[in-house]
Amino acid sequence: MSNDASQSAALLSIGQAVPANRLEQSDAAAAARHIFAHRYAAFERMAPVFETAGIRTRYTVKPLDWYFSDLDWPERNAAYLAGAQDLFVAAASRALANAACEASHVDTIVTISSTGIATPSLEARVAGRMGFRADVERVPVFGLGCAGGVSGLAIAGRLARARPGSTVLLVAIEICTAAFRMDQLTSANMVATALFGDGAAACVVRTGETGLAHIEGAGEHLWPDSLDIMGWKVDPTGLGVIFDRAIPPFAEEHVGAAVETILARIGVERASVDRFTCHPGGAKVITALESTLRLDQGALDHERAVLEEYGNMSAPSVLFVLDRLAQQGLPRRTVLTALGPGFTCSCLSLAQAA
Repeated sequence: MSNDASQSAALLSIGQAVPANRLEQSDAAAAARHIFAHRYAAFERMAPVFETAGIRTRYTVKPLDWYFSDLDWPERNAAYLAGAQDLFVAAASRALANAACEASHVDTIVTISSTGIATPSLEARVAGRMGFRADVERVPVFGLGCAGGVSGLAIAGRLARARPGSTVLLVAIEICTAAFRMDQLTSANMVATALFGDGAAACVVRTGETGLAHIEGAGEHLWPDSLDIMGWKVDPTGLGVIFDRAIPPFAEEHVGAAVETILARIGVERASVDRFTCHPGGAKVITALESTLRLDQGALDHERAVLEEYGNMSAPSVLFVLDRLAQQGLPRRTVLTALGPGFTCSCLSLAQAA
């Protein structure tokens, strides 16, 4: 791979944000018992997921009591819109400050979000608060789910390379808790209630600079006949989670080969990877990824720490992990991976300039 800084898109900075409401997992478990135990026959069988998920705290755009009310789709989407705009401003402002960049310097904005509907899209709604130029180019992307952080960074890198010297801002925002459902008496809903949190992460990307690292290449693998593994179903109450197949065993069986195929396609030797940086979808998923990527058990320590503190925030989560690594100092080569609806594996290789 070429390490020419004038041609490569450099990751200049990362910023992150979470809402103000901090949810203890023990409180979430107690609330779930109050809501579901008397109505859902399989509750006792599913209840241990709150302890085994590897989560201690999460952050939510609304206080816990709000989720107990009888909510419809407009109310949920209103919470998404308000929460997502605030998180966009907070995460983007931090990323721009960390890059010593003004919002008026941004030429292109890539906004990743799959947990609500915003038309006009989120970056347009916050343009005045942020101070974006009137001629800024907007690239809102919906539907990538948990893979959105990696795929979004890949999109930002390609856009930066297409216009050398331009500044690209990536913002990944998910309000996963808008999908908490009291009416869904299913194992998938129990897992979602135990896993999901809200958050946002932003990155500044530009060519011609060294930055934290440069983007060597990226790719995706889409498995056929896998639409039922992960996604949303929509009804008058809102979004309902789809987890129709067990994700950890699928990941353990298939992801390693997919990652190696992607790396070969972008010209990165598997043996040259110093650190895999993975989306922490859940404790069992992390263990499965360590197995399929042939890593020592416990190697994905930052992933476990992010999961423990924030839960599964979908698209932003892997960028929270990357931020932790960057604060330590990124190794020579790190490969980001995330799994998302499709069912898709997204990969991106970051390397230090020679």
